Amino acid sequence: MTTTSRRPLVAGNWKMNGSAALAASLSQAVRAAAPAQVEVLLCPPFPYLAQVQAALVGSGVQLGAQDLAVAQDGAFTGEVSGAMLRDVGCGYVLVGHSERRTLYGETDAVVAEKFAAAQAQGLRPILCVGETLDEHEAGEAEAVVRRQLDAVLNKVGIAAFADAVVAYEPVWAIGTGLTATPAQAQTLHAVIRAHLADQDASVAAAVRLLYGGSVKADNAASLLAEKDIDGGLIGGASLDADSFLAICQAAKAD
Repeated sequence: MTTTSRRPLVAGNWKMNGSAALAASLSQAVRAAAPAQVEVLLCPPFPYLAQVQAALVGSGVQLGAQDLAVAQDGAFTGEVSGAMLRDVGCGYVLVGHSERRTLYGETDAVVAEKFAAAQAQGLRPILCVGETLDEHEAGEAEAVVRRQLDAVLNKVGIAAFADAVVAYEPVWAIGTGLTATPAQAQTLHAVIRAHLADQDASVAAAVRLLYGGSVKADNAASLLAEKDIDGGLIGGASLDADSFLAICQAAKAD
Protein backbone atom coordinates (compact mmCIF):
# COMPACT_ATOMS: atom_id res chain seq x y z
CA MET A 1 0.00 0.00 0.00
CA THR A 2 1.80 3.07 -1.20
CA THR A 3 1.85 6.25 0.84
CA THR A 4 0.47 9.53 -0.46
CA SER A 5 4.02 10.53 -1.39
CA ARG A 6 4.68 7.34 -3.36
CA ARG A 7 2.46 7.14 -6.42
CA PRO A 8 1.80 3.51 -7.39
CA LEU A 9 3.72 2.27 -10.42
CA VAL A 10 2.73 -0.74 -12.52
CA ALA A 11 5.22 -1.70 -15.21
CA GLY A 12 4.52 -4.21 -17.96
CA ASN A 13 7.62 -6.12 -19.09
CA TRP A 14 6.72 -7.79 -22.37
CA LYS A 15 10.07 -9.62 -22.48
CA MET A 16 10.77 -11.15 -25.92
CA ASN A 17 7.12 -11.38 -26.88
CA GLY A 18 4.79 -9.60 -29.24
CA SER A 19 4.40 -8.37 -32.77
CA ALA A 20 3.58 -5.09 -34.44
CA ALA A 21 -0.10 -6.02 -34.28
CA LEU A 22 0.03 -6.85 -30.57
CA ALA A 23 2.04 -3.72 -29.82
CA ALA A 24 -0.65 -1.63 -31.49
CA SER A 25 -3.65 -3.28 -29.86
CA LEU A 26 -2.13 -3.61 -26.40
CA SER A 27 -0.79 -0.08 -26.16
CA GLN A 28 -4.10 1.37 -27.36
CA ALA A 29 -6.08 -0.70 -24.86
CA VAL A 30 -3.84 0.31 -21.96
CA ARG A 31 -3.88 3.95 -23.01
CA ALA A 32 -7.68 3.96 -23.08
CA ALA A 33 -8.22 2.49 -19.62
CA ALA A 34 -5.15 3.13 -17.47
CA PRO A 35 -6.22 4.71 -14.15
CA ALA A 36 -4.85 8.21 -13.69
CA GLN A 37 -4.01 7.55 -10.03
CA VAL A 38 -1.41 4.96 -11.08
CA GLU A 39 1.74 5.52 -13.10
CA VAL A 40 1.56 2.90 -15.84
CA LEU A 41 4.65 1.87 -17.79
CA LEU A 42 5.03 -0.34 -20.86
CA CYS A 43 8.37 -2.00 -21.66
CA PRO A 44 8.11 -3.62 -25.10
CA PRO A 45 10.98 -5.22 -27.02
CA PHE A 46 13.34 -2.78 -28.76
CA PRO A 47 11.80 -3.08 -32.27
CA TYR A 48 8.41 -1.84 -31.02
CA LEU A 49 9.53 1.06 -28.81
CA ALA A 50 8.91 3.78 -31.39
CA GLN A 51 5.56 2.29 -32.38
CA VAL A 52 4.35 2.07 -28.79
CA GLN A 53 5.61 5.56 -28.05
CA ALA A 54 3.61 6.92 -30.99
CA ALA A 55 0.51 5.19 -29.66
CA LEU A 56 1.01 6.66 -26.19
CA VAL A 57 1.65 10.30 -27.14
CA GLY A 58 -0.66 12.58 -25.19
CA SER A 59 -1.52 9.95 -22.59
CA GLY A 60 -0.13 9.49 -19.13
CA VAL A 61 1.23 6.02 -19.91
CA GLN A 62 5.03 5.90 -19.86
CA LEU A 63 7.48 4.03 -22.09
CA GLY A 64 10.44 2.01 -20.87
CA ALA A 65 13.04 -0.39 -22.24
CA GLN A 66 14.11 -3.78 -20.97
CA ASP A 67 17.87 -3.26 -21.00
CA LEU A 68 20.63 -0.89 -22.12
CA ALA A 69 24.33 -0.91 -22.89
CA VAL A 70 26.84 0.65 -20.54
CA ALA A 71 28.40 2.63 -23.41
CA GLN A 72 26.62 5.57 -25.02
CA ASP A 73 27.86 4.91 -28.55
CA GLY A 74 30.61 3.17 -30.51
CA ALA A 75 31.52 -0.20 -31.97
CA PHE A 76 29.16 -2.40 -29.95
CA THR A 77 27.23 -4.38 -32.55
CA GLY A 78 23.79 -5.41 -31.34
CA GLU A 79 23.75 -3.09 -28.34
CA VAL A 80 21.36 -0.20 -27.64
CA SER A 81 22.41 2.82 -25.61
CA GLY A 82 20.44 4.77 -23.09
CA ALA A 83 20.80 7.86 -25.25
CA MET A 84 19.07 6.03 -28.11
CA LEU A 85 16.31 4.85 -25.79
CA ARG A 86 15.78 8.38 -24.54
CA ASP A 87 15.75 9.60 -28.15
CA VAL A 88 12.76 7.39 -28.99
CA GLY A 89 10.83 8.49 -25.91
CA CYS A 90 11.78 6.13 -23.11
CA GLY A 91 11.72 7.49 -19.59
CA TYR A 92 12.58 4.25 -17.78
CA VAL A 93 14.77 1.20 -18.30
CA LEU A 94 14.98 -2.11 -16.47
CA VAL A 95 18.40 -2.84 -15.00
CA GLY A 96 19.57 -6.19 -13.65
CA HIS A 97 16.46 -8.23 -14.41
CA SER A 98 16.99 -11.76 -13.16
CA GLU A 99 16.94 -13.09 -16.72
CA ARG A 100 19.80 -10.77 -17.63
CA ARG A 101 21.70 -11.95 -14.56
CA THR A 102 21.08 -15.67 -14.99
CA LEU A 103 20.90 -16.14 -18.77
CA TYR A 104 23.49 -13.57 -19.82
CA GLY A 105 25.83 -13.57 -16.86
CA GLU A 106 25.37 -9.96 -15.77
CA THR A 107 27.22 -9.55 -12.50
CA ASP A 108 26.36 -7.16 -9.70
CA ALA A 109 29.18 -4.94 -10.99
CA VAL A 110 27.75 -4.86 -14.53
CA VAL A 111 24.30 -4.07 -13.17
CA ALA A 112 25.76 -1.18 -11.20
CA GLU A 113 27.44 0.13 -14.36
CA LYS A 114 24.13 -0.06 -16.23
CA PHE A 115 22.31 1.74 -13.41
CA ALA A 116 24.85 4.56 -13.60
CA ALA A 117 24.69 4.65 -17.41
CA ALA A 118 20.89 4.86 -17.36
CA GLN A 119 20.91 7.92 -15.14
CA ALA A 120 23.81 9.53 -17.00
CA GLN A 121 21.87 9.14 -20.25
CA GLY A 122 18.62 10.59 -18.96
CA LEU A 123 16.70 7.48 -17.95
CA ARG A 124 15.22 6.38 -14.66
CA PRO A 125 16.46 2.88 -13.80
CA ILE A 126 14.27 0.19 -12.32
CA LEU A 127 16.80 -1.90 -10.42
CA CYS A 128 15.75 -5.54 -10.16
CA VAL A 129 16.97 -7.58 -7.19
CA GLY A 130 16.04 -11.00 -5.86
CA GLU A 131 17.20 -14.46 -4.88
CA THR A 132 17.23 -17.80 -6.71
CA LEU A 133 15.38 -20.86 -5.44
CA ASP A 134 18.58 -22.31 -3.96
CA GLU A 135 19.33 -19.04 -2.18
CA HIS A 136 15.74 -18.82 -0.99
CA GLU A 137 15.77 -22.35 0.42
CA ALA A 138 19.12 -21.70 2.09
CA GLY A 139 17.70 -18.70 3.92
CA GLU A 140 19.95 -16.28 2.02
CA ALA A 141 17.31 -14.04 0.44
CA GLU A 142 17.96 -11.00 2.61
CA ALA A 143 21.74 -11.26 2.25
CA VAL A 144 21.47 -11.59 -1.54
CA VAL A 145 19.25 -8.55 -1.85
CA ARG A 146 21.52 -6.46 0.35
CA ARG A 147 24.54 -7.52 -1.71
CA GLN A 148 22.82 -6.56 -4.95
CA LEU A 149 21.83 -3.19 -3.52
CA ASP A 150 25.30 -2.56 -2.16
CA ALA A 151 26.88 -3.03 -5.58
CA VAL A 152 24.82 -0.10 -6.85
CA LEU A 153 25.12 1.98 -3.69
CA ASN A 154 28.90 1.66 -3.77
CA LYS A 155 28.91 2.79 -7.40
CA VAL A 156 26.50 5.74 -7.38
CA GLY A 157 25.62 6.50 -3.75
CA ILE A 158 22.28 6.69 -1.98
CA ALA A 159 21.27 10.02 -3.55
CA ALA A 160 20.91 8.30 -6.93
CA PHE A 161 18.00 6.29 -5.57
CA ALA A 162 15.95 9.48 -5.32
CA ASP A 163 15.50 9.13 -9.08
CA ALA A 164 15.21 5.35 -9.33
CA VAL A 165 12.85 2.47 -8.62
CA VAL A 166 13.67 -0.90 -7.05
CA ALA A 167 11.85 -4.08 -8.03
CA TYR A 168 12.06 -7.17 -5.81
CA GLU A 169 11.61 -10.25 -7.94
CA PRO A 170 12.27 -13.62 -6.32
CA VAL A 171 13.76 -15.60 -9.20
CA TRP A 172 11.95 -18.75 -8.08
CA ALA A 173 8.61 -16.99 -8.66
CA ILE A 174 9.22 -15.63 -12.17
CA GLY A 175 7.30 -17.44 -14.87
CA THR A 176 6.83 -20.46 -12.62
CA GLY A 177 3.32 -19.81 -11.39
CA LEU A 178 4.73 -19.64 -7.88
CA THR A 179 4.29 -16.40 -6.00
CA ALA A 180 5.71 -15.13 -2.76
CA THR A 181 2.98 -14.71 -0.19
CA PRO A 182 2.08 -11.11 0.60
CA ALA A 183 3.89 -11.53 3.93
CA GLN A 184 7.03 -12.92 2.28
CA ALA A 185 7.06 -10.13 -0.29
CA GLN A 186 6.49 -7.46 2.38
CA THR A 187 9.35 -8.82 4.46
CA LEU A 188 11.84 -8.42 1.63
CA HIS A 189 10.46 -5.02 0.63
CA ALA A 190 10.91 -3.88 4.23
CA VAL A 191 14.49 -5.20 4.17
CA ILE A 192 15.18 -3.18 1.02
CA ARG A 193 13.72 0.01 2.45
CA ALA A 194 15.55 -0.44 5.75
CA HIS A 195 18.85 -1.08 3.97
CA LEU A 196 18.47 2.13 1.99
CA ALA A 197 17.37 3.96 5.14
CA ASP A 198 20.64 3.03 6.80
CA GLN A 199 22.20 5.56 4.43
CA ASP A 200 19.38 8.09 4.01
CA ALA A 201 15.98 7.74 5.63
CA SER A 202 14.27 10.35 3.47
CA VAL A 203 15.42 8.77 0.20
CA ALA A 204 14.36 5.35 1.46
CA ALA A 205 10.92 6.61 2.46
CA ALA A 206 10.30 8.08 -0.98
CA VAL A 207 11.68 5.37 -3.27
CA ARG A 208 9.07 3.17 -4.91
CA LEU A 209 9.47 -0.58 -4.41
CA LEU A 210 7.77 -2.93 -6.86
CA TYR A 211 7.05 -6.64 -6.55
CA GLY A 212 7.62 -8.90 -9.54
CA GLY A 213 7.03 -12.63 -9.72
CA SER A 214 3.90 -14.19 -11.25
CA VAL A 215 1.67 -11.25 -10.35
CA LYS A 216 -1.79 -11.80 -11.79
CA ALA A 217 -5.19 -10.15 -11.61
CA ASP A 218 -6.32 -12.54 -8.88
CA ASN A 219 -3.38 -12.02 -6.50
CA ALA A 220 -2.46 -8.41 -7.19
CA ALA A 221 -4.73 -6.81 -4.61
CA SER A 222 -3.36 -8.82 -1.68
CA LEU A 223 0.25 -8.15 -2.69
CA LEU A 224 -0.27 -4.45 -3.35
CA ALA A 225 -2.05 -3.99 -0.02
CA GLU A 226 1.26 -4.43 1.82
CA LYS A 227 2.68 -1.18 3.18
CA ASP A 228 6.07 -1.28 1.44
CA ILE A 229 4.86 -2.58 -1.93
CA ASP A 230 4.24 0.38 -4.22
CA GLY A 231 3.32 -1.44 -7.41
CA GLY A 232 4.32 -4.31 -9.63
CA LEU A 233 6.71 -5.37 -12.35
CA ILE A 234 4.44 -7.54 -14.43
CA GLY A 235 5.61 -10.17 -16.90
CA GLY A 236 3.21 -12.59 -18.56
CA ALA A 237 0.06 -10.84 -17.38
CA SER A 238 1.18 -7.63 -19.10
CA LEU A 239 0.60 -9.27 -22.49
CA ASP A 240 -3.15 -9.41 -21.85
CA ALA A 241 -4.79 -6.01 -21.66
CA ASP A 242 -7.63 -7.09 -19.35
CA SER A 243 -5.27 -8.79 -16.89
CA PHE A 244 -2.78 -5.94 -16.90
CA LEU A 245 -5.45 -3.30 -16.45
CA ALA A 246 -6.99 -5.28 -13.59
CA ILE A 247 -3.63 -5.16 -11.85
CA CYS A 248 -3.46 -1.41 -12.47
CA GLN A 249 -6.89 -1.05 -10.89
CA ALA A 250 -5.73 -3.06 -7.87
CA ALA A 251 -2.84 -0.63 -7.45
CA LYS A 252 -5.27 2.26 -7.64
CA ALA A 253 -7.44 0.74 -4.92
CA ASP A 254 -4.52 0.81 -2.53
